Amino acid sequence: MIRKMNNPAWFLLPYVSLFIVFIIIPVIIAIFLSFTYFNTIQTPEFIGLRNYIELLTRDEVFMQHVLPNTIKFAFIVGPIGYMMSFILAWMLAQIPHRPRTLFAIVLYSPSMTAGIAMGVVWTVLFSGNATGYLNAWLINFGLIQEPIQFLTSPQYLMNIMILVSLWGSMGVGFLAMLAGILNIDQSLYEAAYVDGLRNRWQEIFYITIPSMKPQMLFGAVMAVVGTFQVGAIGVQLSGANPTPQYAGQLMVNHIEDFGFIRYLMGYASAISVVLLILIYSISKVTFSLLGDKE
Repeated sequence: MIRKMNNPAWFLLPYVSLFIVFIIIPVIIAIFLSFTYFNTIQTPEFIGLRNYIELLTRDEVFMQHVLPNTIKFAFIVGPIGYMMSFILAWMLAQIPHRPRTLFAIVLYSPSMTAGIAMGVVWTVLFSGNATGYLNAWLINFGLIQEPIQFLTSPQYLMNIMILVSLWGSMGVGFLAMLAGILNIDQSLYEAAYVDGLRNRWQEIFYITIPSMKPQMLFGAVMAVVGTFQVGAIGVQLSGANPTPQYAGQLMVNHIEDFGFIRYLMGYASAISVVLLILIYSISKVTFSLLGDKE
């Protein structure tokens, strides 16, 4: 029996099992429910494409607020967070081991504590009364006469969400880039300078980035998936779902609204399938830009 189980493929069994149970099966169920009317109590009733037709033609909140908000949020936070991850990882790679480890922990920790920090640090900073740090500073310097409702104002909410997300964007993609830079063969740099490399910019573009394409691709995919799956930021900051005038409403919030507040699971599943298709499409573009042709 032991001889029959010595194939290396058996080591993949735990991962494959968990992947099927927690990824493949839920996706299949979501796709099936997206073609049904399901209120979590009665048996799902097959209605064909009605959920998708209503989502794309009749759901004004989705088309006018949720989808534009999600695309704007993802296309600002994703690329900027990605570039910040690479720049900071490259800067840390230039300093000695001990301070590099300390700074890496400091930069990575917000991605683990972002939820707690949103409820404590950022809500206090942007509080809508005179005791909020930003309002108190603006009043003391005579820039405003009365407090600004930053977290409940549609004018400011999205910008604050972007700021908070960038603050917590140094996650596993950042660590992967740092590891990739540190593992580049240093002899490549020496040979390049012998062959005529002149400055650090050329070093980055001709040696560093091409030598860590797997880590760059991983960081890009994580940035895409992470930004499109964000949903708690606007709700936690504003304290409401939906957010004021839907200014911070993202697709995940829309799914929660219909799935866990209105209990229209079929419609919520249709939104989740659209989100899945959007993430998959952007990921394919990312693979085509950063992935190897092989």
